[in-house]
Amino acid sequence: MELRILGCSGGIGADLSTTSLLVDNDILIDGGTGITELSLDEMSAIRHIFVTHSHLDHIAGIPMLLDSIFDMISEPVVLHAREETIKVLREHIFNWQIWPDFSALPSAEQPVLRFEVMDPGEQIQVGNRRVEMIAVNHAVPAAGYRVQNGVGCFAFSGDTTSNDGFWEALNRHDKLDLLIVESAFADEDRELSTRARHYCPKLLADDLKKLDHSPRLYLTHLKPGSEDIIVEQCRSHIDQFPIHRLCGGERFKL
Repeated sequence: MELRILGCSGGIGADLSTTSLLVDNDILIDGGTGITELSLDEMSAIRHIFVTHSHLDHIAGIPMLLDSIFDMISEPVVLHAREETIKVLREHIFNWQIWPDFSALPSAEQPVLRFEVMDPGEQIQVGNRRVEMIAVNHAVPAAGYRVQNGVGCFAFSGDTTSNDGFWEALNRHDKLDLLIVESAFADEDRELSTRARHYCPKLLADDLKKLDHSPRLYLTHLKPGSEDIIVEQCRSHIDQFPIHRLCGGERFKL
């Protein structure tokens, strides 16, 4: 299983794109502006999109992706997300006002997009990969994902802050090779971090003590301009893991 980081920043700018992770060539986790790293052929190979939540930095690229591959695929792309997330996408994105409803194009019988509600705790088998949705604590209903293929396993927190459920779900399994977890703000912005329901380094350090595994740890969703500060603060608080900053373009074999 290969994991390719298309985008992982908390914002945009030169060489910065928002969250989008490609698993092998056919599974996308979130569809932020990082999608623009893919060629048309690579986009047309995507069969499943697992969305963590409805915020724009995680879904902005999906409408354009569907428009770009509209006449290149014969089966719909399946978008998996919590019911609340799908409701937002239907009402506020694919509503004919912001963007065409691709779940009804080119026809309702043969659309380019199919929505599929996924519940926290549910696992979906896609080829030799099993994708598990895990509820997390964010400003809107949100989820993280754990993906395994029988050989390797990684987990992605999505956007979240202090909670027990994500860590308990990971601890129920006997393996975790790679953990990608957010720390959106520096400790100086802890009040804002708490209000927005994101981690800052101290809050993340406290929650990592709940994890029974010792995976490779990568930080994502860092606020542009604060990346170095956030990483250094995480390193000062967290001593049970080496701390790495996730970067767009990285690839992991699992």
